Amino acid sequence: MKKFLETLVNIYKIEELRGRIGVTLTILLIYRFGAQITLPGIDAVQLAELGNRTGGGGLLGVLNMFTGGAFANASVFALGIMPYISASIVVQLMGVAIPYLQKLQKEGESGRKTLNQITRWLTIAICVVQAPAYLYGLGALGVPDSAFVLGKGLSFMAPAVIILVTGTIFAMWLGEKITDKGIGNGISLLIMVGIIATLPLSFVQEVVSRVSENNGGLILILIELILWIIIIVLSILLVMAVRQIPVQYARRTQSGANESNVFGSRQYIPLKLNASGVMPIIFAQAIMFAPAYVGGLMGDSDVGQWLQVNFSDIFGLWYNVVFGLLIIIFTYFYTAITVPTNKMADDLKRSGGFVPGVRPGNETSDFLDTVMSHITFPGSLFLAALAVFPAVVVKLMGMQQGWALFYGGTSLLIMVGVAIDTIQQVNSYLLNRHYDGLMKTGTNRKANTI
Repeated sequence: MKKFLETLVNIYKIEELRGRIGVTLTILLIYRFGAQITLPGIDAVQLAELGNRTGGGGLLGVLNMFTGGAFANASVFALGIMPYISASIVVQLMGVAIPYLQKLQKEGESGRKTLNQITRWLTIAICVVQAPAYLYGLGALGVPDSAFVLGKGLSFMAPAVIILVTGTIFAMWLGEKITDKGIGNGISLLIMVGIIATLPLSFVQEVVSRVSENNGGLILILIELILWIIIIVLSILLVMAVRQIPVQYARRTQSGANESNVFGSRQYIPLKLNASGVMPIIFAQAIMFAPAYVGGLMGDSDVGQWLQVNFSDIFGLWYNVVFGLLIIIFTYFYTAITVPTNKMADDLKRSGGFVPGVRPGNETSDFLDTVMSHITFPGSLFLAALAVFPAVVVKLMGMQQGWALFYGGTSLLIMVGVAIDTIQQVNSYLLNRHYDGLMKTGTNRKANTI
């Protein structure tokens, strides 16, 4: 504890770091404040049914979690930052197939600015589609017509759509300002804060359920907390684990006042066990909306009813079996397009490096690709197991669905990943000022190797 307090004092001593943390906290407070402002023309008192539907887990609970409750509040930030995430994913995937985007990716800073601009315009286009769908869908989600003070005519819909689109663009701008002026990745922090905002209420509901209904009591709550800590530790290991590929650089002659030989040095290429991050889970969740929707289109037929019953419950057996398989498939797919083993081999060859025992060029590329395939398999299984674990604790332990969502899936990985990234950035500031970092040794945390 004394060491931790000393670290906090050291953080306060660094004026730049103190300022960045202040900017970050201020922007996060603004974002959370906006999530509580209901859209003009909607009676906030009559949104109770929408809150009930999103508070019990399920697909709506996941959507509400990522917006920090803004979805259930019908707030100006109801769409959250997810349209921007969707646009970023689309641009990244299209970069594999469209030569123009591939060219921009290679143009450095100017290309990155153009790609960001394309992503922003695509975000607006996605919002223009999602905003009316959200507003018209409020009625189907239990919001009575009387809640719409101005009715559902053009006089309400047009301003509401503009406000929702503006809210997402403003949230995107806030995230970019955190990245530029604050500490950590702004977009990721906004998502993480939204997720954490629903955690206290979910935990209180779990405690009340266990104690008031005599359903295990405080002993089971303690067991759940211990299990949660274990899951968090395993998630950290998944995020940090890498396979180090040794690289040898040939001996070079250094020119200068006195010529001397510089002997070959050995370094490592870190290949992450989970190179795809949370993206496979996000892709899989997007696909898992389809079966229930198709079942609804098929009406009262046997197949339609089966699809609706089995794929509307995110804690059901068939949902999680298909969900886990899709995560494994998408892990391989996303790793293949984001880890350019050919480019890594070419860059290594141009810099005079080589993997011991492997010829430079195509053989190195094939070797790296084989290693990635081998480590991606256990990584994908681990990721799939982590994603379906909330369903396991719901079925085996009778856990509240809202609290169970924090035992795996996208929410837990985002919290762990963002926390590690932010701590490492703060740590780098401390080490640059010759202070001990947040880690015990005062050095950057090394990744777990496999």
